[in-house]
Order: sequence, then structure tokens, then C-alpha cells
Amino acid sequence: MDTPEIGELVVPGARLYYEVVGTGPALVLVPTGNGDAGPFRPIASLLADRYTVITYDRRGFSRSPLDGPVDDERRLETDVDDVLRLLAHLADGPACVFGTCSGAIVALALLERHPDRVRALVAHEPPLASVLPNADEELEFHENLYELYRTAGVDEARQAFGRYLGATGASKPPEEFQPPPDELADMLARTRRNLTFWFDHEVRSFPAVVPDTVALKAASAQLVLAGGTTSREQSPYRANAVLAGRVGLDLEHFPGGHLGHVTDPVEFAERLHEVLLRNGKR
Repeated sequence: MDTPEIGELVVPGARLYYEVVGTGPALVLVPTGNGDAGPFRPIASLLADRYTVITYDRRGFSRSPLDGPVDDERRLETDVDDVLRLLAHLADGPACVFGTCSGAIVALALLERHPDRVRALVAHEPPLASVLPNADEELEFHENLYELYRTAGVDEARQAFGRYLGATGASKPPEEFQPPPDELADMLARTRRNLTFWFDHEVRSFPAVVPDTVALKAASAQLVLAGGTTSREQSPYRANAVLAGRVGLDLEHFPGGHLGHVTDPVEFAERLHEVLLRNGKR
């Protein structure tokens, strides 16, 4: 895989670790609830011949330390501001954006509030429990999950979340895309530590976000809502299917499941390029 350029951007309240690889129009990849740029390395490398790919650690996660307390009331707004600051620092003009899981919620909020900064955007399986028919039940689960974390610890809560999501099968990249053992160990240690931050600051608030469907309809020519071919029964897929209906878009299918960008990087990267190219020309 190509070796990325590594940098740090000082922003209000944090320092953002970022990686840049490739040439061409800017494409920023917004991390999931694990907050870490590392799992995007394979698809970033695969897309580097067509895009300047920007990956980063979201603030408070991994190598993007905070300089003060978390403002949970403005958490999503702050994440959007971080993407804008990275684009202002690293890109010229509107950029392509891909976000998955929690990163898709950030990406959607970016498009709602700053469509002029987006050429084309793919939101893959945002866990928007708020839009589901049984939203009250789903949101109660996340509140209870937080309480389980507080009383029984992160491992118990992580296992309960995995059962809820129905996560089965592979969650690792193909062997040829796995990082060297020392890099893999570092990444796994970071993402394990990140679970605490996720439970403290995201597990309840992000699923409760109510998307602005009026703004998303207005920007629908730039938007792709995506789900995995093998995750149709999982709540993030179902939430995006509901959102697609409200916005008036067909749900696009990508290889693999909720972690398709990790488990099927070659096919996922090609599909991502296909839809970005199509929507970026509209």
C-alpha cells in the first residue's frame, strides 16, 4: 500500500491527526464509531490513483487528542466543523465525502449545513435509530447500553452491542491488505481505547440525531445513501433505507456488510468510485 503523508491540524479544542495519499480531486473519509483512520488505509490506497484521499482520526479518538472538555451539546456540529477545517487546509474547492456508521451521520450533517463544500457524498449505514418505526425502543436500547457500560464495564457493553447489531462473520481485511503485525497491534490498541470515548460521548447522542430531510432533499443530486449487500437485517441498513424513502432516493448497495470497506476493500473501492463519479457529474 502507498505510504501516506502524515500531518496534524490544530483546531479549537483539539489537534487532528490526518493522512493524505494520492492525486486528483479531494476525497475525505470520515471514520466510524471507532474514530480511527487506520481501517481506511486499504481503500485509500486503492483510490489513490484517482483521488487525493484524506483520512483522519476524529477528535477525542486515537491520535487526535482534545485540549479541553467535550462539549456534548455541540458534538456533531464540532465534528462537521473539523471536516470543514481539514478541507480548507488540504483541498481546493468542493470535495467528495464518504462516511460510514457514525461517520455517515457526520457526513450527512455536513451536506445539510454546507452543501457548497460537497461535490458528491456517500453515507453508508448511518445508525440513525431516530428514523426507525420503533425509534423509542431503539433509543431506549442505547440508553440502557450506556448504563450497562457504566455499571458492568466496556467489555460487557461491547458484547451486548455486537449481539444487538447482529454482527457475524469476518471483520478483518483480506490477508494482502492487513498491516504489518506491529502496526496492526497499535491500531487495535487504539480502537480498544476508543471504545470508552465512544460510550461516554456518542452511543446515546448520535443514534438520536434527527436528519434534516428538507436540506437533504435539496442536495439530493450530490447524495448517495448506501447499504451493504449482507447487512439488510441490521438496524443501520434499515435506518438508511427509511431515510432514502424520505429523501426520495434509491438505496444503493455496496459489497459486504456494515464493515464492507474493511472486509471487501477492492470491490468496495470500485463501487465507491463508481457512485462518486456519477453523482459528481450531476
